[in-house]
Amino acid sequence: MSDRLPGFSTLAVHAGAQPDPTTGARATPIYQTTSFVFNDADHAASLFGLQAFGNIYTRIGNPTNAVLEERVAALEGGTAALAVASGHAAQVVVLQQLLQPGDEFIAARKLYGGSINQFTHAFKSFGWNVVWADPDDIASFERAVTPRTKAIFIESIANPAGSITDIEAISSVARKAGVPLIVDNTLASPYLIRPIDHGADIVVHSLTKFLGGHGNSLGGIIVDAGTFDWSTGGKYPMLSEPRPEYHGIRLQETFGNFAFAIACRVLGLRDLGPALSPFNAFMILTGIETLPLRMQKHCDNAKAVAEFLASHPAVASVSYAGLASDKYNQLARKYAPKGAGAVFTFSLKGGYDAGVNLVSKLQLFSHLANVGDTRSLVIHPASTTHSQLDDAAKVKSGAGPDVVRLSIGIEDKEDLIADLEQALSA
Repeated sequence: MSDRLPGFSTLAVHAGAQPDPTTGARATPIYQTTSFVFNDADHAASLFGLQAFGNIYTRIGNPTNAVLEERVAALEGGTAALAVASGHAAQVVVLQQLLQPGDEFIAARKLYGGSINQFTHAFKSFGWNVVWADPDDIASFERAVTPRTKAIFIESIANPAGSITDIEAISSVARKAGVPLIVDNTLASPYLIRPIDHGADIVVHSLTKFLGGHGNSLGGIIVDAGTFDWSTGGKYPMLSEPRPEYHGIRLQETFGNFAFAIACRVLGLRDLGPALSPFNAFMILTGIETLPLRMQKHCDNAKAVAEFLASHPAVASVSYAGLASDKYNQLARKYAPKGAGAVFTFSLKGGYDAGVNLVSKLQLFSHLANVGDTRSLVIHPASTTHSQLDDAAKVKSGAGPDVVRLSIGIEDKEDLIADLEQALSA
C-alpha cells in the first residue's frame, strides 16, 4: 500500500490528516487559538524570518487550516495551498502577488456576477485593470494580450450557465504570452475537473460551495501548481525580487515550486488579513470527506432535471453541458467525463416575469444566493446576482432577463422534478 498512489476518495478522507499526537483524536481538532508558543527566541526569529516552518499566529496559519490546505492541494494535484476567508478573498490575494498599479489581467466574460463586479469596480482602486475576453472565441484572449498583461483568469465551469471552458486552449495563449493561467474551479471541484492537468498554474475555489458542500461555512483557497517560472522577464517582482520585509529573500529562489503559495501567505494573507476561521476549516474538511459521493449524486440529479426541463413546453432553452444537444457537450466529455456539474440555467418563454414568478412558486428548491449545497437552490440572476450589469452584459455573461439558475442538490430527483412541474404549471 505504501507504494500505491492513493485514489481520489482516499485523499478526500485522509490527505493532510494524522491522529492528533497528544490526544490520539482521529478527527482533525479545531485549534481555536489566536497564537502559538515559541520554543525560544531563536525559534521565534527563524519563524518570522522564513528560515523555518511553523505556527506563529492564526492570521498567517493554523494547524486545522493546514490540514485543509494539504488536502485540497492533493486533490487538485498542486504543490501547496493557502486557505483564506472566502473565494473573493482568494482572488484578491492571488492578484496582489501578480499585479502592480496600471497592470492588466484578462478575464473570461462568463463569470460569477460577484467576480465581474469585483474585477470591474473594486479592483480599480488598486489600479488593476481587467480586459474581457470571450471563452467561446479563443482568439479574443490572444487579441487582449498587451505588454501590461500579467495573468489570465477563467472558470472551469462558468457560473451561472454551466458552460465548459476550453482550459487547454486558453493555457496555450497564456504560455505564449508568458503569464500564468488562473482557473476558478469552484463549480467543478477537483472531482470533476483538475485544471492543473490541463495547463492551469493557479487554481482558486470558493470553499463555501461544493468542497464544503453543506451551506454552513464561508471559505476560499488558492492552489499553487508549481508550474510557473516567476523569475522570467522580471514581470513578477513580488516573487523574483528581494523582499525587504524578509531580509532580502527572493521567494522564487528560496521556495521553488511552491513559491507562489508562500507569497500568498507571507505577503498577502499576513498583510491583508482575510484569515479563515479554524472552525470553518474543520467544517469544510468534514464536507470534503464526502465530496466524491456528493458530486456524483449532484451530477446525476442535474442531468435528470435538465432532461425534464428540455422537454417542457414552458421552457425556451436549457443550458447544461451534460445534454447531448448542448454546444458544450464535447468539451464536457473531454474535461468532465464523470459529469457536467450541478449548476445550470434555463430560459422561460415568458421572459423576465416568468422567471421571477417561477422562483416564487417553487417549494422544495430554496431561493437564495448560493450554489453547491446539499439542498437544491434557485435564483433569478438578472434580478439578483447579476443585477448590477446592464442588459447586454447580462446576456454576455449568461444571465439574460429570462434566465433561471439552478443548483441541483442530492435529494431524490423525482421530488425535484415534481417541484419544478408544479411551479411551471402554476
